[in-house]
Amino acid sequence: MSYQVLARKWRPRNFSTLVGQEHVVRALTHALSEQRLHHAYLFTGTRGVGKTTIARILAKSLNCERGITATPCGACSACQEIDGGRFVDLLEVDAATNTRVDEMRQLLENAVYAPTRGRFKVYVIDEVHMLSNSAFNAMLKTLEEPPEHVKFILATTDPQKIPVTVLSRCLQFNLKQMPPGAISGHLANILQAEGISFDAPALALIARSAAGSMRDALSLLDQAIAHGAGKVEEELVRSMLGTVDQDYLYSLLEALVLGDASAMLAVAADLGMRSLSFSAALQELATLLTTIQVAQCVPSAIDDDEPARERLLALAAGFSPEFVQLAYQIVVIGRNELPAAPDEYAGFVMTLLRLHTFRPSTVADVVAAAQPRLVAAQPSRPSAPDALPMAPKNSPSAPERAEALKHEPLSAESDWRSIVAALPLSGLARTLAQHCELRRLDDTECLLRLAPAHSHLQMKPAPERLQQAVSDYFARPLRLRFELADNETATPAATAGRERQERQEKAVAAIEQDGFVREVIESFDATLVESSIKPIA
Repeated sequence: MSYQVLARKWRPRNFSTLVGQEHVVRALTHALSEQRLHHAYLFTGTRGVGKTTIARILAKSLNCERGITATPCGACSACQEIDGGRFVDLLEVDAATNTRVDEMRQLLENAVYAPTRGRFKVYVIDEVHMLSNSAFNAMLKTLEEPPEHVKFILATTDPQKIPVTVLSRCLQFNLKQMPPGAISGHLANILQAEGISFDAPALALIARSAAGSMRDALSLLDQAIAHGAGKVEEELVRSMLGTVDQDYLYSLLEALVLGDASAMLAVAADLGMRSLSFSAALQELATLLTTIQVAQCVPSAIDDDEPARERLLALAAGFSPEFVQLAYQIVVIGRNELPAAPDEYAGFVMTLLRLHTFRPSTVADVVAAAQPRLVAAQPSRPSAPDALPMAPKNSPSAPERAEALKHEPLSAESDWRSIVAALPLSGLARTLAQHCELRRLDDTECLLRLAPAHSHLQMKPAPERLQQAVSDYFARPLRLRFELADNETATPAATAGRERQERQEKAVAAIEQDGFVREVIESFDATLVESSIKPIA
């Protein structure tokens, strides 16, 4: 007996064996059980999700010799003939090759005649969106008022191309793409029934490559069985598909965490030696970065049985969320730029080096790295009190500052403000520093006072970043301690706010005293909008 491919051999014969379309099965089962039968059904969805399969099962349910039922027997002559594709009252039409109006009119002329063998004459029109407008018009009258013994089942991958006059006369069911878990589970059941050994990771690779299509998954499974000489193993399947081992991707990102560019290039060279797809590698890397971002934002979304859970969580802790967003964009753009690169290897390497070049541990590092260039570009412009200034050009080094503090006590207001201005902080850590008042600084500890109204600023990791920045500033390890109490002196934030208010008041006064402005106000009864006035410096 000739070999029958898995996609045909394991095509579902009834609703109970159908995988992944529970919402459609539920609706059709209830309709058949209650005898609430529509004359036209439309199944939409991508390739290989079960449109034609459901159409044939529905045809069996309508024509089973034991009666209209949601569970056709599969044993009567009608069921067996439908399964074998030789039931005279089941007319399957490929609209892609029968697009003309004459062909459709000839097909529908026979609709008025009673069925020969079955209870209903069932028309299954696949890829119905390929019909011409004239063919649709020819079908419309029969579709609107069909004979009692006729049922239409339409299937399409592109429902947008179907006229609304046809859509409005059909019950429409949108079939979903198969989730990878459902595909791999179904493949496992088939292999167990076939007596073929397999690895679960190999089936996961096939399920992911099938992109939601069960038919594609079964075709790949056939190929994998042949490629592995009767075995389905991860390494052989990976070689067949040309997919990238996840271990390569984790190794890349782990080297990126350490800033080890040579290790990243070694992984790229290994991928090239194995002739793996660099485009697929970047696609998988983008997927992994997405999972890392999910682990950072919603850790509970990562399953406990995730095979690489520990490595995944370690990477989530090793990168800042901001950098993961940047890395994702770099990888996606790098993949799109591969066709324009000298060759795929060069494009892949440049994408990895771009990741390495732009790998700050925090956003503060980006600001700190850019600040000297900003200062050099604008040497004559005074920095705003609430900006993120760097230390003056001739400022003492950290050891010199530490030595000077042994002889000169700190001023709670002015000195703390100058310290905060020189710290390379941003975001919440910088805001926390600006709202604090320095109470005491000794060899091992720095005591800061924070008003209770600003206690929320102590959210992690702001205190740790501030402690590290202060320790680096004084070139010695310092323990940062906070006391919650009302401030006795002005904090840097309060001082900056006061100075901004003073500058604003001076700017408003200057505008009000301008002769032209006064003349406009008096002549046109105009009003000065103070919120629109901004001080120049």
